Amino acid sequence: MTLEQIRELVTADFQAVDRVVKHRLHSQVTLVDQVATYIIHAGGKRLRPLLVLLAARACGHLGDQHIEAAAIVEFIHTATLLHDDVVDGSSLRRGRDTANEVFGNATSVLVGDFLYSRAFQMMVTLDRMPVMQIMADATNAIAEGEVLQLMNAHDPNTSEERYIDVIRRKTARLFQAGAQIGAVLGDAPAAIEDSLARYGQHIGTAFQLVDDALDYQADEASLGKHLGDDLAEGKPTLPLIYAMQHGNDAQRRMIRLAIEEGGLGNLQEITRAVASLGGLAYTARLAQSEVDQALAALAPLPESVFKEGLSELAKFAVARRH
Repeated sequence: MTLEQIRELVTADFQAVDRVVKHRLHSQVTLVDQVATYIIHAGGKRLRPLLVLLAARACGHLGDQHIEAAAIVEFIHTATLLHDDVVDGSSLRRGRDTANEVFGNATSVLVGDFLYSRAFQMMVTLDRMPVMQIMADATNAIAEGEVLQLMNAHDPNTSEERYIDVIRRKTARLFQAGAQIGAVLGDAPAAIEDSLARYGQHIGTAFQLVDDALDYQADEASLGKHLGDDLAEGKPTLPLIYAMQHGNDAQRRMIRLAIEEGGLGNLQEITRAVASLGGLAYTARLAQSEVDQALAALAPLPESVFKEGLSELAKFAVARRH
C-alpha cells in the first residue's frame, strides 16, 4: 500500500483529527496562532497520528477519543520540531523555511511550549489516566533524548549503542506512545498493549535510521531539507559511525574532523566514503531488522484491515525516499 492508501483506511478519522488540530490551535495571542499554524500545516506525513488511529481501530475502539489522542500526539511532535530546529540552527524543513528562520528562536521556543501545554490540557479533557501517564513518560524521555543528542554532537567517539539510545528516546518513544495509547483506548489486554508499544518502538527506530541515511543519499528537493544537515551540525549518525569504523586512516581522519568541527567542506568525499564503506547498506539492514521486529509484534492482534494498515505503515518506514 502507498501512504495514501493506508490513510484511506481511516479517512473519516483522519479528517476529524485535522478539524480538532485547527480548533485546538487557536489562541487569543495572535503570534501564537501564526507560528503554530505555520508549523502544523507545513505538509508533514502525519505518521504518528495515523498510527494512533490505526492502533485504536485495530483494538476495536468504536468511540472518538482516539481523534483527540491523535491530535495530542501531533501537537507534541510539532512542539519537538520547533525546539529541534532552534537547537540545531536549522533553516529548512519540509521544503520551506523553518519557523525559527521566519519568526525567530525565542518565538519558536515559546510556541513549542504552548503546544506542549495545549496537548496536556487536551489529555485532561480525555480523562484517561493511563494516557496521561504514557504521554508524561514519553515527553520526559524525548527531552532526555534531546540532551543526549546534544552531548553526542561533535563527538567522533560516539558509539552505535549511544546513537541507538538517542533515537529510541528522541524519535521512537513518541511512535511507541501513540501505538500504546491506541491499545489503551481500545481497552486491549495488557499483552496487546505491550505488543503495540514494541511495534511503535521498532517502527520509530526504523524511521529515524532511514532518515539519517537519507541525509547522505537523497535528492534535496524531495527530502525537504538541506543535504548534509547532520554533518553540518556535527551529528555522528549511524552511517558516519559505521564508515569511520571501517575506513582507512585517511577516511577516518576526514570523518572525525568533520564531526568535531561541523561544516560541509568535505561533504562529497564523505558521502562517497559512507556509501563505498557500507554505511548506508548497514543502516538499511538495521532499519529492515527493526521493521521485521515491528511486524512480528503485530502477531497477537486480531486480523483486520487496520492491522494490515499497521503492517503496511511499518513497510513504508523503510521504503520511503523522503
